[in-house]
Amino acid sequence: MVQQVESEAQAPPAPRSGRLRRAVILGLLTLPAVLAFSVDFPLCPTAGLFGIPCPGCGLTRATAAALSGHFGHAFELHPLVYLVAPVYVAVLGGLGFSYVRGGGDKPLSPRMNLAVSVLAIGLFVLLFVLWMARFLGYFGGPVEVQTLRSWSS
Repeated sequence: MVQQVESEAQAPPAPRSGRLRRAVILGLLTLPAVLAFSVDFPLCPTAGLFGIPCPGCGLTRATAAALSGHFGHAFELHPLVYLVAPVYVAVLGGLGFSYVRGGGDKPLSPRMNLAVSVLAIGLFVLLFVLWMARFLGYFGGPVEVQTLRSWSS
């Protein structure tokens, strides 16, 4: 009796024709955030709902200030802006690029996964420590927050 062994069929690569569709979807998903930012809508759910700043409160305004050349004001709004904003933009940009390209099925190497995890945990700890210090009055105290109630009135 002869057994036939079927070779495993490999999945074909993602078609390039879908890149435009994925780019449009990504653009449509970012449009609400761009519109909210342009009309000064409170983007932070914690600030908007509870009226207290979250650990990242001030980062969006600080990034905008830094991009417009107001580096001191950016630091006042959030002292970690020059560390957190580039990492945030790089991660979001990489995810968006990977999505449009059709990749994303390749996992990170164990070494890279560990490095990203350590970086993420370290940034979270720094944000939390700074958040607590600001509530105690350091680094200019808590940033002003805009609640949804104050925005609509």
